[in-house]
Amino acid sequence: MRVIWIVLDSFGVGSLPDAKAYGDDGANTLLHIAENAKGFSLPNMESLGIGNIEAAPGVAATDLPRGAWGKARERSAGKDTTAGHWEMAGVITPEKFPTFPNGFPADFLKAFERAIGRGTLGNCVASGTEIIERLGPEHLRTGRPIVYTSADSVFQIAAHADVVKVDELYKICEIAREMLKGPLGVGRVIARPFIGTPGHFVRTAERRDFSLAPVGVTVPDLVKEAGLPSVAIGKIHDIFAGRGFTESIHTENNGDGVQKTLDAMDRVHEGLLYTNLVDYDMKYGHRRDVQGYADALMAFDRRLPEITKKMGPDDLLILTADHGCDPTWHGTDHTREYIPMLFYGPRVRPVSLGERATYADEGATVADFLGVKAPAAGESMLPLFWEDKP
Repeated sequence: MRVIWIVLDSFGVGSLPDAKAYGDDGANTLLHIAENAKGFSLPNMESLGIGNIEAAPGVAATDLPRGAWGKARERSAGKDTTAGHWEMAGVITPEKFPTFPNGFPADFLKAFERAIGRGTLGNCVASGTEIIERLGPEHLRTGRPIVYTSADSVFQIAAHADVVKVDELYKICEIAREMLKGPLGVGRVIARPFIGTPGHFVRTAERRDFSLAPVGVTVPDLVKEAGLPSVAIGKIHDIFAGRGFTESIHTENNGDGVQKTLDAMDRVHEGLLYTNLVDYDMKYGHRRDVQGYADALMAFDRRLPEITKKMGPDDLLILTADHGCDPTWHGTDHTREYIPMLFYGPRVRPVSLGERATYADEGATVADFLGVKAPAAGESMLPLFWEDKP
C-alpha cells in the first residue's frame, strides 16, 4: 500500500472563520484565480471533486466525482508553510512563529556578522526579486550577503553565486539557524542564491530552507519508524528539517517535482511519497501573478493523468495545500484559508468529507491507511471513503 501525498503549495479554497484577525477575510485563492485568469479550467481535478469543494468559473461541481473531497481548517496559529505542513502531518503549533516587520534586532545582526565574518545588507521586509535588484550591485561590490524577511516567519539570505558560493551560503544559513532560537526562532532560514548582472539578476533553483525541527512526532516519523519507505520530494525535506525520511529528492520547479514523483512511483511501491510543488506560492502567489498561478495549476492538471495511471489497486493519492496565497489580495503575504482535500484511488468511494476541524485529519488518514501508529492530532477519514474490497 502506498500514499502519494502532493501539496499544491498555497492553493487555498476560501478564508477561514478567523481570517479577519489576519487581515484575510474574503481571501480565496481558487475562486479569485478562476474569476480573473484567462481560459482557466481544471478538468482532471474537477473530475475528482475540486469544484464540489469550491465551485468557481471554469471549475464546476460534478454529480459523479471520481474521488472523495472536503476541506480543512487550520488549528495552528498563523498561516506559515512550516505550521501548515506540520499540522497536516499531525503536529499543531498553538503559537505563531515570530515575525520581524521592522527587521531583526541590531545586537543579533552584529553577532551574526561576527559569526560569519562578513557584514550584511538589508535587514528589512522586502520582496526577494525586488531586494536583489536594489541591493545586488552593492552586494557585488562588498561581498556582503543580503538579509531580509517578509510577513512570514523567515530569515532570508540572498547572495550572488559568484560572490558567495552556494555551499558557503548554505553554511552561513546553518549558522543563522543555530543562532535563531527562542524569541528569535523563525520557522525557516532560507538560502536564496542568484546569478546575473545588475538589472538582470535571476534567483536560481538552489534555494534551500533550514527549518526548525518539528516539535512533536510527525506522520513521516511514524512511517519511517515502522520500517516503510518515506520519501520527501521537493522542499518537504527542508520543512521537516530532514526528519522522518528514508530518502530526499531535490526538485527545480513544479514540472520537475511532478516528474520526480512519477519516477519515484516506478521504484517505490509501498510507504509514503510526500511531494511539495512550491511554484504556486513562490513564483506566483507572493508576486501576485494571477495568470501565472492559473497557468501553473492548469499545467499540473494536464499531468495529473500521468500520476493516476501509475497508481496500483491499493494506492491512495492525496491532493492538498498548506495555506492560501491569494494572488488578488493586498500585500504579498500568505492568506489564512481552508485547504482542499482530494482523495483518489481504485478503492476510494466518491463521498463528501465535509469540513474538517484540522489539517491533521489528513495525516491521521495517511497513518491509518499505512497501518502505522496514529499521530497525536487528527482523526482518520479512511473509514468514510475506503472500500474494503477493490
